[in-house]
Amino acid sequence: MTWTDASMDALRGRGDELADATVATLFARGEVGKFNTLMRYVSTAGAPLPEGLPEVAREYLEATAAPPDWVDWDEMERARLFFTDNNVHISTALSFAAMPACYVVPHVARLLSATHGLSYPSKRMAETGQFTVYLMRPDAFEAGGRFVPAAQKVRLLHAAIRHHLRREDRWDTAGLGTPICQEDMIGGQMFFSMLVLDSLHRLGVHMSEEGADAYYYAWRVVGAMLGVDQDAVPRTLPEARAFLDLYMVRHMGPSEEGAHLTRQLVELYEEVVPGTLFDPVVSALIRYLVGDTCADWLEVPRTSFDTVVRAVPHLLGVLETIEDRSPFGAWALDRLGHLTSVFELSTLTRGRVMHYAVPEALRKEYGVSGGVPRTRRWTPPAATVS
Repeated sequence: MTWTDASMDALRGRGDELADATVATLFARGEVGKFNTLMRYVSTAGAPLPEGLPEVAREYLEATAAPPDWVDWDEMERARLFFTDNNVHISTALSFAAMPACYVVPHVARLLSATHGLSYPSKRMAETGQFTVYLMRPDAFEAGGRFVPAAQKVRLLHAAIRHHLRREDRWDTAGLGTPICQEDMIGGQMFFSMLVLDSLHRLGVHMSEEGADAYYYAWRVVGAMLGVDQDAVPRTLPEARAFLDLYMVRHMGPSEEGAHLTRQLVELYEEVVPGTLFDPVVSALIRYLVGDTCADWLEVPRTSFDTVVRAVPHLLGVLETIEDRSPFGAWALDRLGHLTSVFELSTLTRGRVMHYAVPEALRKEYGVSGGVPRTRRWTPPAATVS
């Protein structure tokens, strides 16, 4: 598939028909508050829907209760093993590369500002982290799993943001297209998949082609469940590179909102890092992963750790070699990575379960004993746009 400015522009006019219609009906009938109250009791797949749920919501939840019928479950299991092997690295890439990449797209940063995203960075990071953890659990799509209800709610959340921005005339639809349009949703899917893999490679993490392909595939499944038109989504990593390159060239740049969001992110993680001595590592890691141009646009400060952080790939390379050669080393490092991820997520959530409500106004180990074999080492597809 070839993407052009014209084909990307066409995606800017499209939202999510099913979720948008559901949210519009809930607001028209004054049932949003009732829906949010009852949906707090719906957190696991297969649970009976509560009595009194608005009929339009019940129809939506029943229609979206299962993953797409094209899912390859063997590939999803490979993705889960890949995540288990690399969970702390993936968390790092999501926090210090994927999230800042969202902020370097000015209209996305403005959208987050309009929806009060500037005021609650820890909430957004906690929701993202918890969502990813739900996805990669063994029971993600089974009865009792938490991922499917979370995906259903996030999809409605996006629709509600579109609803508010249009109704309150707070979005330049003529110039920017539909808020949270198909192009931006696919771009977000690329940030959380292709860009994460790029960051793992930059960090020196050992990845197989099978593992990288499976991780990308899992996010295609996620995108489908979030209302992203998979007919317009890249199927392979080289195609993903082409889409992401064109998307970033079309949209990336500096903005006041992007810089503000980044400051919030840096301050949030400086609080997570014990003490103050290593606080500059946060800025240095963001700069290393997103590059100097984007870091300057986001006003990421330069620090004395900018040079030091370049040694991280060498350190991780040593640890990865130990993991490759020693079953005990692999177990120990996987366990340490798991505990680190749990600590980071618990710090952000403060032990709470994050709920994805429709806004009424704008304001044990994973059960895996082994990992994905590290055969045919993965290397990123070449850039397609100079």
